[in-house]
Amino acid sequence: MGVMQTVGRQLGPRIQEIAPGLTTGFVREALNRAIDGVGPLVPAAVAADKQLAEQRGDVERAIHEVIENHVRFAGAQGFATNVGGLVTMALTIPANISGLALIQCRMVAGIAHLRGHDLTDPRVRNAILALLLGEEQVDDMVTKKKLPTTPMGLATAPAHDPTLDGVISSIVATDLLTRVAGKRLASTVGRRVPVVGGVVGMGADGYGTWKIGRYADRELLPRRR
Repeated sequence: MGVMQTVGRQLGPRIQEIAPGLTTGFVREALNRAIDGVGPLVPAAVAADKQLAEQRGDVERAIHEVIENHVRFAGAQGFATNVGGLVTMALTIPANISGLALIQCRMVAGIAHLRGHDLTDPRVRNAILALLLGEEQVDDMVTKKKLPTTPMGLATAPAHDPTLDGVISSIVATDLLTRVAGKRLASTVGRRVPVVGGVVGMGADGYGTWKIGRYADRELLPRRR
């Protein structure tokens, strides 16, 4: 993990070189598609409500299922977009970044919905994106005043601060590239065995998604609808 983080940090500022066409706007687009639905993926709230019905109204069990389902989705796309090794890296890194953003946004949005948060509220949307950074990074950014408050604080702020939209999007975009590109190079450069990258990608994306899901579960407190 240390190698992945080191490589990722070095590549973070070079997002346009490694993943051309991926600007910070892709993060907001992933969030919109996660909430509204795209292709075979129904909207996050619809999927969450289905889990709630299957769990007979038990919100905590429904959240558990939402997390587990998206961990499987993340693992599958992590394998598919990393199995090609170095040869396909230029094509699959953008797909991996976009896919992971969509899946993790959808998972966190589903959790927020089940806890009574309004997914149309821009404050809640910023909170969803902030949660993608993970607990350690959020805590560090709040301590250094790079973020004004925790994701729960963002979701329940007295008013929406539009200046935060671009700030959070930019940070999340760089963080996703750091994780994906660092993971890819650390797992393939030394081995040159394509399938190894797929296995590493599956494990890293699945585990990372599980950690974010558990963080969202702890952070997003219930609100009355």
